[in-house]
Parts: sequence; C-alpha cells; structure tokens
Amino acid sequence: MTIQERYRIAIEYFTSKYPFPETELVYVNPFELIVAVILSAQCTDKRVNIITPALLKNFPHAESMAKAEPSEIYEFIKSCSYPNNKAKHLSGMSRMLVSEFGGIVPSDPSLLQKLPGVGRKTANVVASVLFNKPVMAVDTHVFRVSARIGLVINAKTPLAAELQLTRHLPEETIHNAHHWLILHGRYICKARNPICSSCGLTEICKFCLSKSKPTKNKISKS
Repeated sequence: MTIQERYRIAIEYFTSKYPFPETELVYVNPFELIVAVILSAQCTDKRVNIITPALLKNFPHAESMAKAEPSEIYEFIKSCSYPNNKAKHLSGMSRMLVSEFGGIVPSDPSLLQKLPGVGRKTANVVASVLFNKPVMAVDTHVFRVSARIGLVINAKTPLAAELQLTRHLPEETIHNAHHWLILHGRYICKARNPICSSCGLTEICKFCLSKSKPTKNKISKS
C-alpha cells in the first residue's frame, strides 16, 4: 500500500466519523483559547475547562490579566499541572500581548511563539483552531495515532511527525486532521488498551495488524 493510499483511506474514515471536529477546550474568543491551550500542557481538557471560568471571570482579557501578578493567577489555576510556571507564563503572555500586539492574538505561528509559554505546539493549536492555518500541532495523541496507523514512519520527535503529516495531508484538511487524530487517540486509539473493535482503520493500522500476526512456536532443544 502506498503512503498516498494510506492517507486517502484515513481521511475518508475520519471525515465520515468526525465530520465537524473541533477542540474540546471551552472558549469564546481568541484570548480565552490561548489561555486554555497554555493551561492544557500536560493537563486534561476536562480539568482546564473546570479552571478557566473563574480565572477568566476575574481576568477576562489580556489587559486585565496583564495587570495581575503571577501569584494572583496561581490561586485560580493551582489545581492544574505545573501551576507556578503556568501562572508566570500567563502573566508574561498577557503583558506581551498588550505591549507588542495591542491585546490582539496574532494569527502567525512565528509571532505566537514569541509569547511566554507559547511553544511550537501551542502556537500551531491556536493558529489552526482560530485561523484555520495549515499547521499541525503534535501532542501525545497525534504522535501515537499517526505512528500506529502508519501516517508517519520512524518519526522520533513531534517535529518529525509534524513535517511528515503536513507533507502528505492535503492542505485544506490539516486543521481538521489535528482534531481527528486527537479525538481518535482520546476515545478509541488509547495509549493503553486501544478499542480496535470500534476502529474503522484496522485494515491499514500497523499496530493492529502486528497484534494479529501469528507467533512462531519455538522448538525446544532436547
């Protein structure tokens, strides 16, 4: 099977199964999304969605959060992972957003990465979700699922996986593919005990096919 055929099958399946994919982070404007994405690093979307209402009620925009000390922000986010660092990131991000971007979240991933707490993955999430940019954010789900079903080959790093995915995916599907792979990894192709019986990609899945191969019996020496 060619890599083009593999991508075609995967895209057809994901388009059918997840016709309207979107982030599970709750937000109403660009500032709320970038805050949520920063908080989501090594933290579940469910936990972030519990934290953000109170945080954003007190600091609803970049200008108000920019005036807050990290210690004030910390009190609202202390139940997430790495709250001290994230409080500093949110404070610094808000201040730079106000001072250099007029409080407006930029659409360019390279500009987004100038903001404290915004690395390549976070920048790609924001650019993809908000502005439909053809960039691929590779988190643990994207990395695992794309390797299992053979969309990426021998990718040792998230960047390597990102480059392979963006090279082979049609540009207009890239912002959706990010969500497809996350949702598939979160609910079906789980890290432990993937639910292969509910997956429509078993015919191309290298992980699934490797499990179904018969093992050779070893001949014991007498």
